[in-house]
Amino acid sequence: MGRDLNSRDLPDNARGIMTTIETKAGETGARPEFLEYVMTLGMTTMEGRGFYYPVDIAIGQDERLYVVNRSLDIVPRGVRVTMCDIDSEYYGTFGSFGEKDGQFVWPSGGAIDSRGRVYISDEQLHRISVFDHAGAFLSRWGSHGTGEGEFDTPSGIAFDNQDNLFVSDTYNHRIQKFTADGRFLLSFGSQGHGDGELNLPWGVTLDANNNVYVANWGNDCILKFSPQGEYLASYGTSGSGDGEFQRPSSVAVDEAGYIYVADWGNERVQVLDPEGGFVMKLRGQATLSKWAENFLSVNVEEGAARARANLELEIDYSVIHPHEESSHIEKFFWSPVSVKLDRAGTLYVTESNRHRIQVYKRIAS
Repeated sequence: MGRDLNSRDLPDNARGIMTTIETKAGETGARPEFLEYVMTLGMTTMEGRGFYYPVDIAIGQDERLYVVNRSLDIVPRGVRVTMCDIDSEYYGTFGSFGEKDGQFVWPSGGAIDSRGRVYISDEQLHRISVFDHAGAFLSRWGSHGTGEGEFDTPSGIAFDNQDNLFVSDTYNHRIQKFTADGRFLLSFGSQGHGDGELNLPWGVTLDANNNVYVANWGNDCILKFSPQGEYLASYGTSGSGDGEFQRPSSVAVDEAGYIYVADWGNERVQVLDPEGGFVMKLRGQATLSKWAENFLSVNVEEGAARARANLELEIDYSVIHPHEESSHIEKFFWSPVSVKLDRAGTLYVTESNRHRIQVYKRIAS
């Protein structure tokens, strides 16, 4: 089965990864005006309106959000895709736990083609499932193996501007490219720690020129490839400093070429400029979502208890690690697993352990 997002086991098997771009490590907070917090979406529910251990979102042309809820590996309840939008309008759910058509066991990534069809990867079933705009099942493809077009734990998925789907074939340590109907086109990448080599790749995205960016999870860096799979660049090294990563899980690139990284192991999101230089980092600024506000207004006793609580305690941590701080302070990211951008450049950060999405917007320069 795929990576356990609740585990904090961060092995030291990928240290000293070289980068082709020098990060501007001394410029902490150099561009604090780059992004501003807007709102939080979602709340914890195992059914219906809400999220349960979400791992990714896909954003439709109509700005509808498809939130991929993984649940826990021992809890089948909660596995589904939730449909909503940035205004917290709720459009229902689709999918459930299982191996039949339209079901998932370990859903991981989401993407949408130009026709509005929704694609969901499943790490345990080693397949891609396809749904229409409303969530009706259409088809599925993929099988377990190491050959061309076969998968071993497919995770991140993304389309280019010609409706070709790129898939992070995680345990085969490669990226595969398919047509929207699942016909194999090409594969690139091999396992290793050197330039252009992959080690458990996870998130994948494409820029305006169809260059491919991969969150190289096991090697603590972001790799850039041409549309044909030629290695172009690497950004970041192992660590917790500015421009350094600890198990990056997702990557997004805006129209200007800025790179957004879910630095999962460091409980933060980092932004790099088009050359890979450090721009800023986010630790999270969450407030209550509309759904949570509604819940607390109805459940008066819980609302009153929350109003009395100190949500930003000064804590003397026994272990100095971002995970400890994130697990105690509600506003901070806790397992920021996915970063996605809509057409306006709005950033959506999916947090698995707090069952929510934090939303940020670019500030006009």
